[in-house]
Amino acid sequence: MHIAAAGSGAPVLLLHQTPRAWDEFRDVLPLLGRHYRAIAMDTVGYGDSDRLPPGQASIENWAKAAHELLDALNIERAAVVGHHTGASIAIEIAAAYPGQVAALVLSASPYVDAARRVEAKTHQRAVVDDVAPRMDGGHLAELWSMRQSFYPPERIDLLERFIVDCLKAGPRAAEGHRVVDRHEMEKRLPLVRCPTLVIAPTADPHAYPHARKVAAAIAGSIVVEIANGMVPLPDQMPEEFAAAVHRFLAAQPAWARR
Repeated sequence: MHIAAAGSGAPVLLLHQTPRAWDEFRDVLPLLGRHYRAIAMDTVGYGDSDRLPPGQASIENWAKAAHELLDALNIERAAVVGHHTGASIAIEIAAAYPGQVAALVLSASPYVDAARRVEAKTHQRAVVDDVAPRMDGGHLAELWSMRQSFYPPERIDLLERFIVDCLKAGPRAAEGHRVVDRHEMEKRLPLVRCPTLVIAPTADPHAYPHARKVAAAIAGSIVVEIANGMVPLPDQMPEEFAAAVHRFLAAQPAWARR
């Protein structure tokens, strides 16, 4: 397992979207590191973390790997922050290992229920990042084109960082989205008992429409919108993202004082 970390104090585990890696939180880490022990991990099979054996990729197994990472770091309780796919993993960690999660932040969380699983299984739902490698490199332009509308027009650097992580993931780039589509999320959300913040980036067409539904399924959760936030929210708007996370975590004083 590969991690990057900054700061000291109460631990905060950061979980990226697929097919990204810890680099998605490169600019968030030092900001949260002013207040916490911020840890960004590469999901198994992404970035520099080893992959699971074939056929074992699942939100449940990815959450188990994150749980085992916290154990290996001797962290009994942590705040868990997940973005897109990372939010799915964070929900599963909170549901499966409730004693280990002190607070939860779900940024741009998907909402997966039976209808979405059927839609995905019958191939009625397109899978982003699903391109066939070609010797002429045309698949790179295809990946860029698929993602371009989800990124700020002036931030070529963010698309370049996405491409690097996507190429490193290889065939797991698209598979990560299929893994999310298989998760029985609607059964896990009501099991979340810790304080929860749902971050809703208003310019994210995939996640923003589901934010209220996700929040409604978790007792006592709150929603904070980030205006003009897009799919790459943590690296698009790191200051706003880190500020929203810190405001929420600072309101959990018994944990934050650790």
